Amino acid sequence: MLALFFGHKNFMLAILALISLSIICQIVSGVIYHKLIWETENMSTTTNRALQKLKLKFTSCRQLHESVPNVSVFVDKFINQVKVGRLPLSLLKHISGQLMLLAVLVAGIGACQGIIHNENFFQIAPFYLISFLGLYCYFAISSLIDIPGKIKILRTNLIDYLENHLASRLEQTQLDMRMIQPDSSSEPASQDTSVKLPDVSLSAPVKESTEKSPVFTSSEAEELELLLKEFLT
Repeated sequence: MLALFFGHKNFMLAILALISLSIICQIVSGVIYHKLIWETENMSTTTNRALQKLKLKFTSCRQLHESVPNVSVFVDKFINQVKVGRLPLSLLKHISGQLMLLAVLVAGIGACQGIIHNENFFQIAPFYLISFLGLYCYFAISSLIDIPGKIKILRTNLIDYLENHLASRLEQTQLDMRMIQPDSSSEPASQDTSVKLPDVSLSAPVKESTEKSPVFTSSEAEELELLLKEFLT
């Protein structure tokens, strides 16, 4: 049986390599999404850079526009931009499917080549067998990993955190800042009045003293009185 599989060694190795890479891509995607889901359970203390950037971007949008009208679209954009290295995870999923189709294509080419060389059914059968086994493994692992289900859970967790936790904290912070600002603005006014009050109280006695001060001194009044007597007599 093994002799039949390795009768076309080059084709078989290429098919096995493509199937293996396809399954590895699915496993990598599933592991990354599972890690993100686990991190979203503790978003307030997460150390994941992608999630930290999401929180920072959402906070800046709330501060600039006071609200994010469609949080679900905001989260969908983030999920579509999740990357492994420089490769988006959404593209990695498509690559996995394309590798599986390429493996089936290579198996079909090998079977056609065997038919051209007048090989019998038992010599061609390994190509069909490995194609069916590869497709079965691909769909079985795909259903076990359940990438669409993980994306749905991740999306739900992120929307719940942004709408029900982070947004409420930002609103409370803004209310606190509004309560603090009027107090700080009233303090200078009270200080100004306290400074001005002494000026008013000090200026009043000065005016009174100027109004009550005599025009002539006692000696000048006596001299003036003597002059008037001499002039009248």
